Amino acid sequence: MIWTSASEFWAMGGYGVYVWGSMGVSAALMVLEVWLARVGRRQALDAVCEAMDAAQEEAHEPDSVAPTASAYKSFNPGAAS
Repeated sequence: MIWTSASEFWAMGGYGVYVWGSMGVSAALMVLEVWLARVGRRQALDAVCEAMDAAQEEAHEPDSVAPTASAYKSFNPGAAS
């Protein structure tokens, strides 16, 4: 299409509200998706860090017995016997 002025471009032949509205909604949803992915990643990393800290604290308690590498050997089918 060829527009003779900027106002014709923004009007889009009378469909500008629909065109620019859909563009705005699409852009907002893409920004929301990126934001939600970052929040979810941060929450997952925090959960993993908390679990690792809890496991480390539990391993340093004097009355607990930490599992050894041989305890995990049966779960690793590729390990050499």
